[in-house]
Amino acid sequence: MNLFDVYPLFDVNIVKGRGCHVWDDKGTEYLDLYGGHAVISIGHSHPHYVEQISRQVAQLGFYSNSVVNRLQQTFAARLGKVCGYDDYSLFLVNSGAEANENALKLASFHNGRSRVLSISKAFHGRTSLAVEVTNNPKIVAPVNESGHVTFLPMNDLEAARGEIEKGDVCAVIIEGIQGVGGIVLPTPEYLQGLRDLCTATGTVLILDEIQSGYGRSGRFFAHQYAGIRPDLITVAKGIANGFPMSAVLISPIFKPVYGMLGTTFGGNHLACAAALAVLDVIESEHLVENAAAVGSYLMDELKHLSGIRQVRGQGLMIGMEFDYPVKELRQRLIYEQHIFTGASGTHVIRLLPPLCLSREEAGDFVGRLKALL
Repeated sequence: MNLFDVYPLFDVNIVKGRGCHVWDDKGTEYLDLYGGHAVISIGHSHPHYVEQISRQVAQLGFYSNSVVNRLQQTFAARLGKVCGYDDYSLFLVNSGAEANENALKLASFHNGRSRVLSISKAFHGRTSLAVEVTNNPKIVAPVNESGHVTFLPMNDLEAARGEIEKGDVCAVIIEGIQGVGGIVLPTPEYLQGLRDLCTATGTVLILDEIQSGYGRSGRFFAHQYAGIRPDLITVAKGIANGFPMSAVLISPIFKPVYGMLGTTFGGNHLACAAALAVLDVIESEHLVENAAAVGSYLMDELKHLSGIRQVRGQGLMIGMEFDYPVKELRQRLIYEQHIFTGASGTHVIRLLPPLCLSREEAGDFVGRLKALL
């Protein structure tokens, strides 16, 4: 049996990681400024993380959600305090797409509506409703085209108002910072306006913080720069530093009913141990504050480089837009400078490093990039 060939691969076999660095099977060291799509939040193979998941799997790796799991309760309490949403409830699942599926389902249960507003260039996942609210026709199969979604331009409040005030919108879903869409930020005024419109019309506001959350923006959630409180918040990526896990943070306006949501693997014992270890390290090593400081330094340095048309982002979620396609530049960064980066579309390089990235490592990247420009 062969692998189903859907991924264009770089010819590099990564076998080891530590902090912000990874090594291939030939012993070559790389600076990791992509973190596996923003998944590695506390650094590769952090000793505390390794210890906690090793201890848990030796004791109990999994049992179903039909029994009490104290680790889930502990994690919910810890997360609520760290992120500022201790009055919300938590539903644990396995992937970002699954978190968004459940958020949209909760919204529709809540107000009985089915139309959803999403944003141009949005990415919310590849399953059912999650892919339907993703603005990429190439990955939306005919079976997913159910007519639920209207796409709106980012930061156009009047366009949103015209749709929301029709009174038939179930939910508005928006990323805290668009990742796949090119590191595009909603303005604070736009998010505040959406919050007011949703409140006035009984529409559910969903903030997809899967890539922009968990400290990456320099605050725990990117939407906190706007001072709003969404009805539902979805998280994944950095929540467990590579262990498959995600969650929906749920406002008190929603009332749980037995059976309305469910999952086999979500919130299992090993996932919770991994997620608790991540919170331990984020707090003890002040990684949210580090993301803000190092990210600010990195963006300032990148703005001084010739050849970059625009630098945008917050914290350690950074996009560099070029006047030319970046495919060759990314390849040279990997094969010549041994640096992993990401891309958004054809002209944007994305930086999503572990939140422990140091100022020295950031400066090292700037120097190596400058050598290629």
